[in-house]
Amino acid sequence: MAKKEKIVDLKSKPEKITDEQLKKIQEIVNNMNRSQIEIGKIETKKHALLHGVNGLQEELSKIQTELEKEYGTVDINIQNGEINYNVEADKKD
Repeated sequence: MAKKEKIVDLKSKPEKITDEQLKKIQEIVNNMNRSQIEIGKIETKKHALLHGVNGLQEELSKIQTELEKEYGTVDINIQNGEINYNVEADKKD
């Protein structure tokens, strides 16, 4: 059987979607844009916080090095400042 082609009457096709459809699409697109902007803000803040954490880690490392020079290899209780000397490490020295 031969395939019949559909004849499309271009004059009867709508030129625009309905106002309700347009409003719904615009609402969705606007919400997506707002969400992407918020994600960008969060990622920017996250990036800044990560840099801050890196700086704090460097500061802690410097203090640990200073304490190691002064007290040797020890554990320090960060709640009360108590030094816990490692007896096994002292025996090896």
